[in-house]
Order: sequence, then C-alpha cells, then structure tokens
Amino acid sequence: MSHHSKPGAKRYLEATGSLTRLFWLLIALTLFAGCAPNRLHEPLAMEEPDAERAIYLVDLGWHAGLAVKRADIPPGLWPESQDFPKAEYLEVGWGDRDFYQAAGFNLWYGFKAVVVPTASVLHVVGVPVHPTAYFPAAEIVEIALSEQQLRQIIVSIHNTYARENTARAQAIGPGLYPDSRFYAAEGKFHLFNTCNVWVARVLRNAGLPVVPFFAVTSRGLLSQAREFGKIVRPESEGRY
Repeated sequence: MSHHSKPGAKRYLEATGSLTRLFWLLIALTLFAGCAPNRLHEPLAMEEPDAERAIYLVDLGWHAGLAVKRADIPPGLWPESQDFPKAEYLEVGWGDRDFYQAAGFNLWYGFKAVVVPTASVLHVVGVPVHPTAYFPAAEIVEIALSEQQLRQIIVSIHNTYARENTARAQAIGPGLYPDSRFYAAEGKFHLFNTCNVWVARVLRNAGLPVVPFFAVTSRGLLSQAREFGKIVRPESEGRY
C-alpha cells in the first residue's frame, strides 16, 4: 500500500484540492494584506554548499513542507525531534490550526484560514526512509546547503514552536500520518502568510534566493526552488 493511500493522507489531499479552489477565488477579491511578524533570524551570507548536507522540499499539492535528516539536527536545537526516535527524516509544515487538524474538509475553517489571521500549528512527520520513497506522488527538490545554512534552517524551525516558557513543546494532537504530531506554533496564518510562505521564509533566512511574496502557493515556491535545487522526483501528472 502506498503512503498516500492511508486514510489520513487521502483526506488531506482531497481537502487541499478544495481549498486551492477557494484560495484562488479569494485572492481574486483581495488586493493586499500584511504579513504576520515572526521570530525567525535574518538571512545569512551565502557559502559554498556542503555536498554532504541537504534538505528536501516536498510538494504535496496545496501544501509544501521541508524534510530534514534527523541526524543532522545540531545538539540543543529542535528538542521536539526526540519525539520521533525511529525516524530517519522529519518532514515539517506549518499551517492554520483548525483547518490543518480538522477531521475532514471544513469549508468554514478553510474560509476563515485565508481571510482572518488565525492561530497556527506545526505538523511534523517521522519519515523512516528517504523522502522520495515515503512521498511517492510528491514533487521533491533536493537543496544542498553549507553547515551554516543547515543550522539556520534548524534554528528557524526551532523558533516556530510555541513553547510558552518550556524547554520542549508537547504535541497537541496526532498528525495525518502514522508517526506524526501537531504542535502549537508561532505566527498567524492568513491569505498572504500561508504554509508555503513559511517555508520560503525559512529558506530565505538561510541565505537562499527565495522571495516569500511569490511563494503564497506551492507552485510559486517550487518554481523558485527549482532554480537552485535539484529535482529528485518530478511533479506527477494530474495533481493540479
């Protein structure tokens, strides 16, 4: 059975297709919106990438996330990664708290998510194999990084957890995949501060040439990432 045939993944992909249509309707009616503040670090100076260090941009349709090798996480950062002891990689995405965790497609949650700044969550998946094997229907772009860039990626993810004066955040609910969890996150979700914009900021803060304004959709994000990354799994036909 393929990974995307699992019930949680199936309902997520069905829901995101409906939300995509809703998104384009709303963006046609909206001229501009501000971005919520965040605590992520400023961009770093570019360095030559280290061939041994890489992350993976995973495009699941409406939503894109980042997959990081768990062994590459520096000590003292991202303590919640310890919740996934059997994982080789961690795939992480950010999104609206209500819509992301809903049991099925919820039109009200979807509408509210894009027109009103709403609370957010991180969704973290423990991936036991290489991302290309775990996400067989996703376009995946490999991004080579220097040690400094990789550390900044981890710092940005680390900073997105809403820890409320605790050293390690507790999961607030099960995720959409077999070994996955939701965590309360920093930042407000809205039409121009989407899951893909969050990913773009994480990459930009690490010195990568990404413009968050043009990354509202996963297509906008992926079109930029292809310029400096390597496609290791191409886009599947009929996904949009």
